[in-house]
Formats: sequence, structure tokens, C-alpha cells
Amino acid sequence: MTVSDQTQACDIAIIGGGAAGVLTAIGVLRGASGALRLAIVEPQLPLGRGVAYATRHPEHLLNVPAGKMSGFPDRPDDFLDYLVAQDAFPGVERDALAQAFVPRRHYAAYLRQRLQEAVEASPAQLDVRAARVVSLEKQADGIVLQLDSGQPLLAASVALCTGNALRPLPARGAGAVPPGKRIEAWDFDAVQDIAATADVAIVGSGLSMADSVVSLTATGHRGQVHVLSRHALLPLPHAKGPAADYDPEPLLAMNLRQRVRALRRHAAEAAPRGIPWQNVMERIRPLGQALWQSLSFDDQRRFLRHVVRYWDVHRHRIAAPVHAQLTELRRQGRLHLHRGRLETAIAEGACVHLGALDPGRQPFQIDAHCVINATGVEMRAQAMRNPLLQQMLGSGAARPGPHGIGIDSAADGCLLDADGIAEPRVQVVGSLRIGRLWESLAVPELRGQAQQAARSLLGVVA
Repeated sequence: MTVSDQTQACDIAIIGGGAAGVLTAIGVLRGASGALRLAIVEPQLPLGRGVAYATRHPEHLLNVPAGKMSGFPDRPDDFLDYLVAQDAFPGVERDALAQAFVPRRHYAAYLRQRLQEAVEASPAQLDVRAARVVSLEKQADGIVLQLDSGQPLLAASVALCTGNALRPLPARGAGAVPPGKRIEAWDFDAVQDIAATADVAIVGSGLSMADSVVSLTATGHRGQVHVLSRHALLPLPHAKGPAADYDPEPLLAMNLRQRVRALRRHAAEAAPRGIPWQNVMERIRPLGQALWQSLSFDDQRRFLRHVVRYWDVHRHRIAAPVHAQLTELRRQGRLHLHRGRLETAIAEGACVHLGALDPGRQPFQIDAHCVINATGVEMRAQAMRNPLLQQMLGSGAARPGPHGIGIDSAADGCLLDADGIAEPRVQVVGSLRIGRLWESLAVPELRGQAQQAARSLLGVVA
């Protein structure tokens, strides 16, 4: 792979070099039958990290066992094979490693190695451009990408793999809180640099919050930690036990209320048999996208309004050791959970004052030395603060997905413009498809979409 600032044209361009972009590139390289030109445009190198796997800290674990993290549908043990070949965990048997929640930093290295192997075995050429795409224009002879370097790149086909965007801190005055006192949860090094005695407020109680707490614990943090969220629900752990054996297919014909009742019934029936509720949820995992798409538009809106946070904590679970750390900190009286809606953030002297409203709309205040924004992934296309997406939406080259979530795409991943017309030269991969598919963030979805996108991109070039 070469980092290039000379390439002016290519056959296929991939916008984004995180997991989705790298998996798509590997699919193109493996499927190429001739000397085509492939470019990955990514401002933050090295490749393969994105937001999910950018951390270098060993306390940040994958939320899925290693044996289920292969990047390729046709090679289900590939990530496990990589860990064994690298001797990443000496003395750990392969079967035990398959069940382990390993540090996330291994996954970025895995993606880069598989990409390098694909480059070496492919007749195609890969150029990596350390730049940001700021606009996309459809022309008769291809797709013109304008880079922030000022240089245009002409591609016959394009994969849009821009990855996740962080929600801004939802408080008046947040922009005036200085950087040292306002920290993004995805800035892992900044979280680790927080003083050991500082009292910390974390806004959001999901997976990013868990990352922040384990980072603080790893550095010997001794101050108080206050977690503020609207529902005050912490992530739940994975569990071992027998697999659930009920038939999930009837759920597809039910409305939202019926589905919730049915899942509760299945969990209650499973418990006396020693089957944990987590395994009841695992039973519907392959149907995630079908369950979303079979809901009526109104039921989807009800889900987003009333159910989504409960779904998140049951569906997106964390490793048991991470959950144990959170539980122990609460037992010690060092981790405090507050239910409320953040309203204001004001820096004053050494403190940050967070003003919030409780469920009864009564005001209360949390005082801390710094605040961590752990509000998670921004799903609304108009709020993503991505110049490329803003340009595409403004020009009509794209439209928001259902409910304003993500970017709209057809069933085969083709970009849909403002009039709903598919553009087969542009494939959408990953989190941008969440409004249409809902389940579009995790590796099982990414690897399937990347494989489909690679075939489509190669078909356009052919």
C-alpha cells in the first residue's frame, strides 16, 4: 500500500478507512480480475481503526467474543485464526480464546493485515489518500470527489463508508466549556489524562460511558464519577448458558407491542430452564434487519420514542468483566447514576456545573471538575457535521433515511437521491444505512454489506 497525493483518477474510490471501508476494499481486491485502480480516502491513518477500533488501551474490550468477529462471511473463524497465528495470547487454548472478549486494538491490526495480504495477492493497485472528501458530484463519465487538499478525484464507482459521528453535548453553554474540562469519550487519551482526584461527570450511560469508566479505573482514578442520562440504564452483560430454542419467525408478523410481550414471555419461560434472557435475545439476532423493516412506520416511530434505550441495553451488551467493574464502583459509592435531561453546562473556576431536569421536571445540579461527552452515535443525517454529507443532502445527491436517520439507500445498498432514484455507481456501507436497516453497525452486518458492495462496485467497473 502506498500513501499517494498524485492519483487523479481511479476505477473505485472508497470514502472512509475504518472497518467498513477496509472490508469493502478487501472484497474489491479479492474479486478483481484485472489491474484496476482502487483508492481509499481517509484523513486519519492508519487504516482499520475508525472510531470503534481506534483505542490502543488494553482495558477497552470487544463487546463480542473473538470467535464471532470474523470480517468475512465465508471464513467464520478468520479473526480467531489471526489471533492464534499472531500468538496474541500465549498459553490460552483456541476454544477458550474463541469465547474471550479481547482488547479492541487487536481488531484494527487484524483488518490491516488482511488488507495487506489482499493487496499482495491482487492484480489491482491500492492507493491510500490521507485526505477528507468534502463533496461528491455525479457526472456522465464518473463520480467527482473533491478532497480537502483541493484536488479532485474522478472514480467510476464509489463506496460511502464514512462511519460513525459523535453527538454533540446536548446542553446550552457546552461550547463555552474549555477543552480541558469538556472531553469527548472517543478521545481515549484525553480521558486517561484526567487527574486521579478529579470528580468527573459523564453524560450518557451507554457503551462510551463504560469505556470512559474502565479507562479511569485503569489509571488509578480516585475521584467521584457521576453518570447522567435520561433513562439511567447501564449496559448489561453477556451471560453463558444453554441456547434458547423458541422459533423467532412469528415475531415478524406482530406489531411492536406484541413483540415486546412475546420476548418477555420467552424470557420468563426460559429462566426456569437455566436459559438466561441474553440467549433469548441472541435468538433474534439474525432477524434484526427483518424485524425493523417489518414494523409499520408508526411502530418504528414508537420504537424510537419509547423502546430504543431498553433495546440498546439488552441488545448491545458488554463483557462481564467490564460490567463487574461498573457494579463494584457503584457498590463502593464512587459511581453515581442520575436520571435526568441535561439542560446547561457552565464552566466556573475549577468546576463545571451541569444543570438538569429530573423525570418530574424538577431541576438539579451536578458539579464536577470535568465533563465527558458519552452521548454516543449521532444518527440524524442533518446533524452529523460531516461536510460531505451536508453537501450531498444540500445538492439532492442524497436524502435522509427513514425518520431522518442516516442516508437513504436501496435494498442492494445503492445511494438514493432526493427523488428516490437509485445511483448504482455509489454504494452505501455501514452506519449510514441505519435508518433503512436499523442493524447496520456491528461486524456481522458490515461484513455482509462490504461483500455485497464490492461485487456491485466491480460490476460497475466491468
